[in-house]
Amino acid sequence: MYERWGKRGFDVVAAALLLLATLPLLLGTALLVALMLGRPVLFHQCRAGRGGVTFRLVKFRSMRTGTAPDAARLTRFGRAIRALALDELPQLWLVLRGEMSLVGPRPLPPGYTPFYTAREATRLALRPGLCGLAQAAGRNAVPWAQRLEWDARYVTRITLLGDVAIMLRCLWVVLRGQGVHAAGEATMPPLTSSRAGPSPS
Repeated sequence: MYERWGKRGFDVVAAALLLLATLPLLLGTALLVALMLGRPVLFHQCRAGRGGVTFRLVKFRSMRTGTAPDAARLTRFGRAIRALALDELPQLWLVLRGEMSLVGPRPLPPGYTPFYTAREATRLALRPGLCGLAQAAGRNAVPWAQRLEWDARYVTRITLLGDVAIMLRCLWVVLRGQGVHAAGEATMPPLTSSRAGPSPS
């Protein structure tokens, strides 16, 4: 019942309240990005949403523009807003629009879809989330196989209390500064680097 009718209502009400509550943070972060990194303030990228339909993910920009590796373009300021998850705040607007949910599997590039197993592909049955079980378990420190398994588990059991618990656990992980980066990496390495080719299943 919650998954079919209540989850979307919870998303709309909670996202609207969170947008109002975090408005000073949104404006302050936007100003700092403009001062520290220049324009554009926002970063857009195509991601796979519900049913595999693509949409434009939006974040506050945390890297210098250019073609250098992520580690070279990620500034100290960028690391700070990523650690506090401030770069993700604009996605609250995408939750209101219905392209995302507050809780669910994080949206990934559409190029990853052929690499999912049949079980992992069930993540596409839901709206992608601002936070999810994998993020509650340790954000980017969680390896890809475990991360996708957490997503598949979430699909099988969606409840209001579960969503609230995941949001609170994600907040705790952020406040503790856990899992901002994958071990030995400036950013999360691509899924395609850990799998030989598209999954036959």
